[in-house]
Amino acid sequence: MNTGSDDLNVSIYNVKKRMLWMANKCGSNTHIGGAFSMADILTVLYKSVLNYDFSNTEWEGRDRFILSKGHCVVALYAVLAECGILSEEELMTFQKNGSELCAHPVMNLPKGIESSNGSLGQGISMAAGIAKSAKLLAKEYKVYTLIGNGESNEGSVWETAMLAAHWGLDNFTVILDNNSMQSDGDSKDILDMEDIAEKWRCFGFTVYQIDGHNIAEILKAFESPFHGKPKIIIADTIKGHGISFMENNNAWHHNRLTGRYYELACQELEGQRDGDFQ
Repeated sequence: MNTGSDDLNVSIYNVKKRMLWMANKCGSNTHIGGAFSMADILTVLYKSVLNYDFSNTEWEGRDRFILSKGHCVVALYAVLAECGILSEEELMTFQKNGSELCAHPVMNLPKGIESSNGSLGQGISMAAGIAKSAKLLAKEYKVYTLIGNGESNEGSVWETAMLAAHWGLDNFTVILDNNSMQSDGDSKDILDMEDIAEKWRCFGFTVYQIDGHNIAEILKAFESPFHGKPKIIIADTIKGHGISFMENNNAWHHNRLTGRYYELACQELEGQRDGDFQ
């Protein structure tokens, strides 16, 4: 596993480059803005945190990751390719007819995809159930799930939070991609969650709030203790992070990355290749 920031920076660059490439080549709209806000933390999770055999994706003892924010699956595909699970040829089929790499996750354990989902609030519920199963079966694997900012408006998220705390699931980590935006605009204007960290504390979670684009903070949060409770990492992020015309621009929540924009995005990403990532 990569634990050094230099190695992780290279992996993050590779992941983001693949995301741009897939978004351009698929010929249709992609949830690219939200994929860029979560790419850093997802790359660190897979490259430095998960107990996972990339040559045996169905190993029973593996840690499980459920992408509850399923519409941004392009980031997961790019990370799985960086880990050697998906091939570049498979990435070429993204969102094409007959492809196994759909616009939302479809369960495919040989490809490293643990669950089918897309309806917001579904993945976190599934992940908590898997974590509870691990407890009942006395298994040592951990379960991680990543949810979105707008997804936090879903009642099922908070139902799951109550159950996870009630069950004492100290093998369960929720990652919140807290980019302050959702499909229809700024989250505070649609349903203001106010002090989101305090809400999770009140629901019985151990809470860590970090800069979701800072490798050192990400690693520290993953390594930090559960204190006998489920854990949430609130990753404060920027939608479209690192691409100037995408940053905090909700037009790129779901958009087509055509030639001119693709070239500009690649140029900006290339400028960050030599260590501009934190």
